[in-house]
Amino acid sequence: MNKYIKISFLSLAAAALVTSCDMDAPTQSTLDESSVFSIYSLAEAEVMSIHQSFGETNSYRGRFLPYYGLSSDIETTSGTQPSYASRTDDKQSLCNYATLSNNGQMNTDNNAYAKFYEGIERANLAIQGLRKYGDIENNPDMAQLLGEAITLRAVIYNDLIKAWGDVPARFEPNSNDNMYLPRTNRDSIYKVLLADLKEAEDYCYWPNESPITTSKNEGKVGGTERVSKSFVKGLRARIALYAGGYGLRGDGYRKSKDPELATEKMYQIAKEECLDVINSGRNVLGEFKDNFEKLCNDNVTAGGESLWEIPFSDGRGRVLYTWGVKHQSKDQYTGQAQGGVNGPMPYLYYDYDVDDIRRDITCVPYEWSKELTNGNSKQELRGIDKWCFGKLRYEWMNRTVVSTNDDGVNWQYMRLADVYLMAAEAINALDGPAAAAPYMKAILDRVLPAEKVTALMTKYTASADAFFNGIVEQRGLEFAGEALRKADLVRWGIIDQKMAEAQQKLRDLANRQGAYADLPEKLYFTYDTTSPNGGEELIIYGLNHGDTDEVGSKLVNEVTGEKYSSKGWIVSDGIPVIDDDYINGLYVNTPSLNCLWPIWDFFINSSNGMLNNDGIYGQLSD
Repeated sequence: MNKYIKISFLSLAAAALVTSCDMDAPTQSTLDESSVFSIYSLAEAEVMSIHQSFGETNSYRGRFLPYYGLSSDIETTSGTQPSYASRTDDKQSLCNYATLSNNGQMNTDNNAYAKFYEGIERANLAIQGLRKYGDIENNPDMAQLLGEAITLRAVIYNDLIKAWGDVPARFEPNSNDNMYLPRTNRDSIYKVLLADLKEAEDYCYWPNESPITTSKNEGKVGGTERVSKSFVKGLRARIALYAGGYGLRGDGYRKSKDPELATEKMYQIAKEECLDVINSGRNVLGEFKDNFEKLCNDNVTAGGESLWEIPFSDGRGRVLYTWGVKHQSKDQYTGQAQGGVNGPMPYLYYDYDVDDIRRDITCVPYEWSKELTNGNSKQELRGIDKWCFGKLRYEWMNRTVVSTNDDGVNWQYMRLADVYLMAAEAINALDGPAAAAPYMKAILDRVLPAEKVTALMTKYTASADAFFNGIVEQRGLEFAGEALRKADLVRWGIIDQKMAEAQQKLRDLANRQGAYADLPEKLYFTYDTTSPNGGEELIIYGLNHGDTDEVGSKLVNEVTGEKYSSKGWIVSDGIPVIDDDYINGLYVNTPSLNCLWPIWDFFINSSNGMLNNDGIYGQLSD
């Protein structure tokens, strides 16, 4: 991908000016705010520079996206499994609700917290300049840029609040007056974001309404990499749900006391915004698998399921590195031996209906082999404690990754399925399950047979509570591996319940009891020699409820006549693979009271006494 993210002319965080500009632009020596923000190409470069802060080494790329969403009841570390014995390890402690302010992965001057504020500063500069000099009333493309800057700032602030709770709020460029700021009550930030995004809706084009929001234009960031009205509305809905939900405060885990952020009011905003997106017809749900194949193929054409993606160039972004299927070697599909850092909870595969097409796309029990035959690897079983997420795969890409760590695949920040399920949740709360049912059904229709959709909808629409439980269930199955779950559990007020259930499910699975009593101890496998890929793909028996060791031990490859090989899966040599150290390492403190990260020591010590982590992570009570 040839993305053109340029360093900002004006940002205080930029190291230098860009070295080229349009022939009709003023020389660098004459550039000032009025010049930059009155010329579209220069103003666009300023707004695009905000994206650079997402891709910095220790920003979203290497710290926030790999760690924030873990652990939930569906997502956990996989390459290195949870471990109570290693609970103080820097990486483990970012995910086990025991994070310290001196964490070695984060306590640096260039980590995600710093880069988020770098992006905010760039956004603030762009917003100020465009308002003054962009002639947005008469130039819709300049108005689009203003809407993008406002929205990108909202993205960053929302993620700051998710991870750190009450944080300093700066909505104007840095100055001597606002250089050092205390924490700000998140409620006031939420209200600014909701108002800002309402304004941005009027500025941004719908998908495919402009070349900017259609696809790439001369190699520039475009299509789903650009903020559209669909995404602005979807983001406003998401933020409303967070604002109206539970969170960790200075006086405990609770909802906001601000009447302007009452849950019902926030549901009303979410309902209206989601219905606007759905009813516009500007984005459509496609096949479940197609969305992720498009993502892996760098297809950013607008109008499909993807609403907005964090754009990464070929040499940036550790998306497959972290969330993709593991490749042990440079092989026929990739020049990067990476993947499999994070994965599904060991039981997630078994939570899906056997006919749910999301199951085998989301949960992958294998990796690609270290040993190569004529340069080619093949699938090899991992362990039940080392599942891979399968929505992102090197083998689906149309280019070969050559970077050591970075694959250049975009991070899909929001897709239309999220809008449908947010709509279903909000409408159920306001109007009841019958009114909400069509928006849930639209998601189920594309992944399950009709008769099973009917059965589920009958179950879910029995009451508002039943429908809410259906939302909790389906959002987990739909978005596993997309790092939405932890924030959902927090806002719903059920994170303690669901993490306790996760531990019990792991114990039941380890001991093949309860819902897992009908699973075999081993997996039995052979290779599909009829495949056009030359026998590199596994055929596996033992993953479905009702499969037995008795049947598996007798299976024979129909082509070669060889018996299936076997591997200890749930039990190996008579010992459960998932042990107490794994189960107890999933979380070591009460999740609801430890669901935030502390502000790192570097920033506390550099805050001129304005910041601290006193009490409950330094959170405010009012």
